[in-house]
Amino acid sequence: MTDRHSPLVMEEIRDPQEVAQAQAQAERLARNAAWLQAHAADIYPRYRGYHICIAGEELFVAATSDEAWALATAAHPDDDGRFLYLSLSRFLSGMMRL
Repeated sequence: MTDRHSPLVMEEIRDPQEVAQAQAQAERLARNAAWLQAHAADIYPRYRGYHICIAGEELFVAATSDEAWALATAAHPDDDGRFLYLSLSRFLSGMMRL
């Protein structure tokens, strides 16, 4: 078997503009994550097993991660703090029946 591990590379970024961009992206991600947390009780049961993407503090739901990502990107192209989430419970329950 071939070793397919990629080396871990860490770099220190000192450019103030790059640091500011990374901080702004992290803030957008934090806002989207906080929005999901605030709405989780409604979202998780309703969309269990679907791919969801949060962007612009808005929910996008689809059958695939690519579809959810595309919907979110179309609605909020400047939100680089978007992220995907998949509840595996429906998938796993389907696997248990096999």
